[in-house]
Amino acid sequence: MQQSYFLHSFLRDPLAVGSLFILLLLVIASFGAPLIAPHNPYDTTTIDILDSELPPIWLEKSDSRFLLGTDSQGRDMLSTMLYGMRVSIIIGLGAVFLQAVMGILIGLVAGYKGKRLDAFLMRLADVQLSFSTYMVAIFFGALFQAAFGMGMYEEFAIPLLIFIIGFAEWPQYARTVRASVMAEKKKEYVEAARVIGLRPGRIMWRHILPNTLTSVLVISTVQVANAIMSEAALSFIGLGMPVTRPSLGSLIKAGFDYIFSGSWWITLFPGLALVLLILSVNLLGDWLRDFLNPKLYKE
Repeated sequence: MQQSYFLHSFLRDPLAVGSLFILLLLVIASFGAPLIAPHNPYDTTTIDILDSELPPIWLEKSDSRFLLGTDSQGRDMLSTMLYGMRVSIIIGLGAVFLQAVMGILIGLVAGYKGKRLDAFLMRLADVQLSFSTYMVAIFFGALFQAAFGMGMYEEFAIPLLIFIIGFAEWPQYARTVRASVMAEKKKEYVEAARVIGLRPGRIMWRHILPNTLTSVLVISTVQVANAIMSEAALSFIGLGMPVTRPSLGSLIKAGFDYIFSGSWWITLFPGLALVLLILSVNLLGDWLRDFLNPKLYKE
């Protein structure tokens, strides 16, 4: 019954349906890039520098091989965007998974145990929130490059960015889960579980946690969009993905130097793709928040 109500409510919202359609289209296209993309931007044998900065196919001096033109390195823009979007999505999902694991664990313990442990963990979260994602990226990025060199950084840029963004944003989950746990642990089913002798760990993970997943699900949709934006921002200021490993952020950064010379498509098309991706995720998150909150959702 609940599933049919969920589906019925979703299908009645054309904005949510359209957002899901666009999101699925972008995800399928990006992860299917090896099959869909006309060129492989990682295969240097197929890239010719003489093809650099060719305009989209509907403009003069274009090449029919490159539908959306080429970038400053001669790579096909459409192919590079598809591969780059896949990198951005992987970083966004990976960072949110790390945030969720850290935040849920800390929030559960802080909310259930309370007292000194709760105070210590929440002050730790406050300290973490005082450092922005960019500060964390500067610190760990500079440390990694100094220790292992730029070549190693380019090779491990994706897991490093997942760690940086995930480590910087876990307090959002911790505070949300802690608030839900503090409300749930006072309810009768938790008292009953204590009376029959269940261990605190079992009570937290098997009984309290499932009742906090609604808030976790809602915040996850927002955090995915935030993580993708963080990767794009870090790449734009030179702290994210290198130009040789395209992401939407690094493509925008690479094309920004050429936007005033007439090669506007190098920045515009990845920027539009980034906006569509983030907007579709945010709109789905807004609908999900309204649906799961009976005070906000209206028939």
